[in-house]
Amino acid sequence: MSIPHLLVHDEKDTVGVVVVEDLKAGTDMTCVVTANDSAFALKAKMDVPIGHKIALTDIKAGDTVWKYGQDIGKAVRADRQGRARPRP
Repeated sequence: MSIPHLLVHDEKDTVGVVVVEDLKAGTDMTCVVTANDSAFALKAKMDVPIGHKIALTDIKAGDTVWKYGQDIGKAVRADRQGRARPRP
C-alpha cells in the first residue's frame, strides 16, 4: 500500500482527514480506513491543506457528518465528494 493522503477512522465516517502537505486538486488520493486497515481511492476536487476534512460522499445541508465513528454535527451546507468540508 502506498503512503496515504487521507485517513478515515471508521467505515461509517463521511469525512476523512488530509495527512499530507499541499494536497492539490486532481490528486488521486490513497485513503486508509484505520479501523480495519482497508484502502480506497478518491480524487481531490480542490486544494486542501493538511489537517482539513474532505467529504467521502456527497453531503447535503442538514446531513449528519461522521468522523472517528462519531456524529460530529449537522452539515450547514452541501458539499460534493472530494471537496474540503468546513466545520462540521
